[in-house]
This record gives sequence, C-alpha cells and structure tokens, in this order.
Amino acid sequence: MIPAFFQLFITIRVLDIIDIIMVAFLLYQIYMLIRGTVAINIFGGIVVLYIIWLVVRALNMELLSGILGQIIGVGVIAIIIVFQQEIRKFLLFIGTKYMSKSKFSLENLLFPRHKTDVAQVNVDAIVKACRNMAETKTGALIVIARKSELQFYAETGDIIEAETSSRLLENIFFKNSPLHDGAVIIVNDRIHAARCVLPVTENINLPPQYGMRHKAAVGISEITDAMVVLVSEETGKISFVSHGSIKYGVTTQELKTLLEDNL
Repeated sequence: MIPAFFQLFITIRVLDIIDIIMVAFLLYQIYMLIRGTVAINIFGGIVVLYIIWLVVRALNMELLSGILGQIIGVGVIAIIIVFQQEIRKFLLFIGTKYMSKSKFSLENLLFPRHKTDVAQVNVDAIVKACRNMAETKTGALIVIARKSELQFYAETGDIIEAETSSRLLENIFFKNSPLHDGAVIIVNDRIHAARCVLPVTENINLPPQYGMRHKAAVGISEITDAMVVLVSEETGKISFVSHGSIKYGVTTQELKTLLEDNL
C-alpha cells in the first residue's frame, strides 16, 4: 500500500505544474508593476488578512471567522475599488508590452528589460545641470526611478532613451524647447522619457510658495519610491523630494549628498 504522502505527488498532473507556473508568473508581474509604490503595502495587508482568516477558520473560531469571511466575501469588489488605477496600469502594461507585434517575444515575456539600478545614476550630471538652470532660473523637474520603473508615467511623454548628461538636461528644459513642459524620467542612468505628466499631490498643507512643479514632485514621490529634483522657475531654488517629503532651497553640494545617500 502506497503511503498518503507519496499518493499526493503521484496525483499531480502536468497541467497542475503548468497551472502553478502560470500563477507564479502572474503574481511576479503584478509585483513588478506595483513594487516601490503605496499599492504594495495595501496588497501586503490584504494577504495578511487572508492568512489570518485561514488560521481563524482552521481553529474553528466561528465568530471571528464569520466576520472575516464577510470581509473576504466582498474582497474582489474592494480590490477593484482600491486598486482601480493599478488594474488599469496592469492591463495597459500587458497590452503595450506583450501584445505589440514589435515587442512580443519569448525574451520580453520571460526576461523583462529596463531593470533599475539606481547605483549607476550620474549624480554629477544632474547636479551640474541643476546648478546651471538655477543660475538662469530655468524651471526643471527630474524624476529618478528606483525600484518602480515609472513606465506608466513615461508613456505619457516622449520616449528618448539617451545617456544622462548635463547638456541634454539643460537643452530639454530650455524654455523654447518643445520638451521643456513636463518631467524628465531617468532610469538606469538614461533619460528614459521627457515631457511626462505626473500626478499632483492632494496634500493641502503645502506652503503657498510651492508651485505646480513642487506639487507634482510631491505627488509622484507619495505613490512611488522615486526621487525628484526640481528647479523653480520663479526663484531659481533647487528642491529635493523623496517619500512625500520636500527639502526646499538646497545647495548643489547638499543636492549631491542627498542623491548619493538615497542611491
């Protein structure tokens, strides 16, 4: 007679293995999409709540199990409401990355490119460009990707994929340049996109001297782990933003230190 432990493995079919691999792949793509954003914390909370419900149900704690069961029962609707933007981004991500004839390949499917390595960011080029733009009071908004690659926001602008240099950054934000209106997104020490649209913060407690650039910088840093460097067009002041916190009026040396410390 075959022990029950071995019978479990005998009954596993090839389709079961394929099923597990596909679920793992789907979860991996979801994680890659929301990592470095606030959504990853919400997703983690939902997973913890589900695990607690399984434990409570296994211990036959009927009252608590019933309450959590009701919450889990409407979980799909709650997830759609909470993650409506992330779901939209995920569907857009699948459609643009895998269904495009020019991009659909086994390599793209299994080994997505554009891995972010923040250690390679050219800090000196960014600091030099900000110093020159501050002297001429040229407005600038530079977003530096960390774990989150910001692809959804990059697609709102123009894809450039050029090596990061101070001259290129200054040319982009020159007031007569067609790309100056919007944000530049830097990924892997490359200017990935320009003229990008960023979400504006809903924080109403910001000082009145903060303009739309500052609000956009705070907004993107609140929902992603990106760092933002901006130059005010009105005052020429340089600011550094990370995790919703803004340091206003930093010097170029302070900016270099902040970038190196956060990288």
